[in-house]
Amino acid sequence: MKTLWLVFTLLCSPLVLAEPVDFTLPDLEGKSRSLSEFRGKWVILNYWATWCPPCLEEIPDLVAFHERHRDKDAVVLGINYEDIPLEQLRTFVDEYFISYPVLVNGDLSAPDPRLSVGGLPTTYIISPQGEPVARQVGGITAKALEDYLARKLRDAEGGR
Repeated sequence: MKTLWLVFTLLCSPLVLAEPVDFTLPDLEGKSRSLSEFRGKWVILNYWATWCPPCLEEIPDLVAFHERHRDKDAVVLGINYEDIPLEQLRTFVDEYFISYPVLVNGDLSAPDPRLSVGGLPTTYIISPQGEPVARQVGGITAKALEDYLARKLRDAEGGR
């Protein structure tokens, strides 16, 4: 039942923005990374923190989704939403086998005001054109993400 609720919430999100969003944040190595460098792919933008139990629960699903899609049509991009030492964050990422890019956002504000954080975790789905098309506040599953993308691909093909 939980998965159905997540899918419903994600699919029925009223989020529609006309313009692409972009921001730049440092990754764990200090390199500046921009959302726009992922244009052409779906981006699963996930705000999370190491102290957040629902965030920790969804990490394996996000890793699995990222591994299945990163070389094809989608990537996961994590934004750490807390002020912790960088070395502690690196250790956490290694311990949880997080394979997707993790960006550091220690000032605890959304890097773009159109991508607000209502609670942790918060996940946005960004279209290949850079437009936010869905938002989920609370945990997300790989199945919910797979179902959403499958629906979007069917719609793009004319509903076949």
